[in-house]
Amino acid sequence: MEAVISNLLNRFERGALTRRELIQGLAMLTAAGGTASAARLQDAGLKASKIDHVSIQVSDLPRSIAFYQKMFGLSVISEDKPNEIVRLGAGKVLVSLHHKSPTGLVDHFAIGVEKFNRESAAQELKQRGASPEENLDAGFHIKDPEGIRVQIVGA
Repeated sequence: MEAVISNLLNRFERGALTRRELIQGLAMLTAAGGTASAARLQDAGLKASKIDHVSIQVSDLPRSIAFYQKMFGLSVISEDKPNEIVRLGAGKVLVSLHHKSPTGLVDHFAIGVEKFNRESAAQELKQRGASPEENLDAGFHIKDPEGIRVQIVGA
């Protein structure tokens, strides 16, 4: 978590990230650690158990892959060549790199939910005022109050 915050701040200081993008990134990290939301979801049978992965929009996919391999020893887990997405990790996906503009943004983060059931989770979230959106890979997305996409997947 500290590395993600440090990266956001470094990019902001270099002018590669706007103040709004910095605040969005920090808000996303804060929201991921919030306990009130977790308690409400736990009551509904949707207990978040981990941050599953973070998806980052990048300008140069090979350069970003090389960075995460060199700095963190991550390996390519899977690729979606038509959509220019490469998933990196150490046994499981930790970082998803997406060649997409605007760059330097966290596209979404995924929360892994214990005993995930797509239909009942979607129904419960709709009752709570969320609008689940279909996803290419797994689970679905909802948006937080700031418009940040949160992917919900099985833990």
